[in-house]
Amino acid sequence: MKVLVTGANGFTGSHLVKALEKEGHLLVGLVRSSSNLDRLLDCQVQLVYGDITDYDALKMAMNGVDWVFHTAAYVELGLVNTIQMERVNVEGTRAVLEVAQAAGVSKVVYCSTIGVFGNTQGKVIDETFERTQTDFSSAYDLTKYQAQQLVDQFAAEGLPVVSILPSGIFGADDPHFGPVLQQFLKGGLKLWAGGDRITGIVHVDDLVAAMILAAQTGKAGEHYIISAGDLSTRQMFELLSEETGVPVPGEAPRILVRLAGNLLDVIGRLFKWQPPLSRERVHYVYDRCVRVDATKARQQLGWQHRSVAETLREVARQLQQIS
Repeated sequence: MKVLVTGANGFTGSHLVKALEKEGHLLVGLVRSSSNLDRLLDCQVQLVYGDITDYDALKMAMNGVDWVFHTAAYVELGLVNTIQMERVNVEGTRAVLEVAQAAGVSKVVYCSTIGVFGNTQGKVIDETFERTQTDFSSAYDLTKYQAQQLVDQFAAEGLPVVSILPSGIFGADDPHFGPVLQQFLKGGLKLWAGGDRITGIVHVDDLVAAMILAAQTGKAGEHYIISAGDLSTRQMFELLSEETGVPVPGEAPRILVRLAGNLLDVIGRLFKWQPPLSRERVHYVYDRCVRVDATKARQQLGWQHRSVAETLREVARQLQQIS
């Protein structure tokens, strides 16, 4: 198969490229001219340079392609460029879908997020859940929801597109929670906010396996939640502490965390700086809880995965080897 991966140099995209390469597929990767390509070193992938909204670049990248994996996205919480995020996540997805439709590709796999369900208030939900939250917790949630609506619209019109909805994606090279784990393993994380926060977890390579299964056997128009399970942040650190002997971080006082988030939000906006805490990040820590059940992917795709504990232990071992 000839396969296109958008965002090929990203965290999920690069792992997907490597997995597809092992399976013997002919690979094309869409990347920006400014992209850091370190993750793709030694990969046999034809690179096409262009923005995700660049129709000419997309047409070139999809020439003769059988499958398209759309992983490119602007992923960030806190103080973000909302206009840019909408352009990448919504209009970029529209461009990918339109070009794929015109090119007649046999399957598109879209990497969505469980965030499209909104705040489930701790209720465990599956793909049949209908969103009840009327507002949006972040620009990221809003733009990914709008992109998902587009994907569903194109699916209804006959495009063979399948949606994969992962929970928190973990791996040694995870750019989001990876640095936190590195600091913890070095003994430098003394305090943490929101130990009761529930986090869904899936290993990046298990997510990649699910995406490939979706391309092979996923039904057009279907959604598949991808998660190994969830646990609280405190439980996560306790598990890692048992594995490594590093003490569990103490719980930061909630009132001080909220105060710091409000203050740093103002400073960040004033100086165009992304603070470690903001109103939006604090909201995610204390006020929002999305819990999911991935039974459908296991039953319909035959998806197998590491457990949450196995995922965390493996990531910790890899990070310790790197440091």
